[in-house]
Amino acid sequence: MSAQEIISKLPYSDPFLFVDELSSISENEITGSYLFKRNMPFYDGHFKGNPITPGVILTECMAQIGVVCLGIFLMGDKLGENPKIAMTSTDIHFLNPVLPDEKVIVTSTKEYFRFGKLKCHVTMTNEEGEEVCNGFISGMIFQ
Repeated sequence: MSAQEIISKLPYSDPFLFVDELSSISENEITGSYLFKRNMPFYDGHFKGNPITPGVILTECMAQIGVVCLGIFLMGDKLGENPKIAMTSTDIHFLNPVLPDEKVIVTSTKEYFRFGKLKCHVTMTNEEGEEVCNGFISGMIFQ
């Protein structure tokens, strides 16, 4: 399955789609990126005069690329048109802020995938290679 096919199967759309590109995909790992555009509405109220991307949005970006996209790839032909997707747990450590107009790169490594449950170790870096956040995210994907 190609990167564009995976992205087209995501159950999200703007303004809640946080995947611009998938640059590598395998049975055990996926890497993708997203640019947090300055005009996103949450920047208006998340720290007046000093906007940063909320941690919950960073977590969502990591989950969309690192768990949902990888899950779609792993399910392959078994996945129908309208998959059911749910996050089941997160354990994320935040290390650096993400500012408006900053591009992030998410790399996710599969810990396990069985009975529709996928657990991954996910890392987000900025374009300078500095680690922004990391941790574990688990989710379920099924028909």
